[in-house]
Amino acid sequence: MFVFVCAGCGAELTAPLSQVTLPVHAHQKYGNGIQLPVLMESGTFAVELEPSGPPWRRWEEIDPDEAAARGIYAPVYALSDGAPGAIVIAPGDTRGTVPILEKCGGYCCGLDGADGPNLGCEVCGLPVATRIDDCSLWQAVWLAPGAVCHRPVDDTDATPLSWAELTAERRGTPPFEPITAWGGPKLGSHHWWSWSPRWEAAAGRALAHLLAASEGRPVTVPDGLTEEVFQRALDALLPTGPSARRAVLAGPGLPAPDAGADILLVPVHPQTGQTWAQPGPAAAAYPVPLPFGVWLSLAFPKPYLPLPASGVMPDGVLRDDPPAPRPYGLFRADLTVFQHTLVRLPAVRSQWLREIIENLTRATHIRLF
Repeated sequence: MFVFVCAGCGAELTAPLSQVTLPVHAHQKYGNGIQLPVLMESGTFAVELEPSGPPWRRWEEIDPDEAAARGIYAPVYALSDGAPGAIVIAPGDTRGTVPILEKCGGYCCGLDGADGPNLGCEVCGLPVATRIDDCSLWQAVWLAPGAVCHRPVDDTDATPLSWAELTAERRGTPPFEPITAWGGPKLGSHHWWSWSPRWEAAAGRALAHLLAASEGRPVTVPDGLTEEVFQRALDALLPTGPSARRAVLAGPGLPAPDAGADILLVPVHPQTGQTWAQPGPAAAAYPVPLPFGVWLSLAFPKPYLPLPASGVMPDGVLRDDPPAPRPYGLFRADLTVFQHTLVRLPAVRSQWLREIIENLTRATHIRLF
């Protein structure tokens, strides 16, 4: 575990923290006026490896070879020339910081971080972090690279859980959740059941990989919730034809896929960021990464009773609660996460994938995103 300290005076700025992988939804902007929860679990931190924050350069100012060297293979609106290595933590894990009032701007409901670091070291005043808690943004504190250093707090490293241990915990991410907005039509806030923003971000990344893996051919995914999340977008964005590529779920606790599987929907380890490597005949299939909690809910869906049980609980039934209310609308992947991922895949250099990026307006009109 580590604590982060001020690079100027050495004062401690955080509680002891363990590193985990950066959430797919770390930079997600969701809806309008939505109250999103805290991004990171307490006691954890993650690192953004790409440059972030100002200054920014428009795509027209960037040489394509320079962009490719940074892993960007298709046009984007702008690229950051800020420092890489920003560290994100839960706001409750900060210590010894004070607001920089002239930097505490926001859109309407909180701090958006657009003015740069808005938290200073309480001891020396050095700007060290940016707190974000505005509406439609995940609540987080981003420690500025160069303004903080990390220091181990003990001599032992926490051993990451094994794949089997993670699967046994059964900590899946529910596909539906109540969404809360500021200022409802009556007193206070209001909420409704919706597709999870975490799922929409995860699907945005996975959909980009599915398109890259398709090689311009149709793609089929397993029935059930996986089909509900991906198949509509795949059918709309890819051509029709008989030679479809087959995507299957693979990972710890599942039977090994057969050699005919072309694409594998696999989990990413939440602590190490390692993508599941499938042994055996399907090892050569294209791996499409999913956050572990989302993958777990797809691979091992919870059985729901069509009606509440009465009398003695049947064998194998743990509870007879009705399932969570379903959202009214069809599933829609997160557009920003989709674009962010697709432009970073070398396959986007192909003309047919480039045309998808250039025609995303149509995709939004038919509510794929």
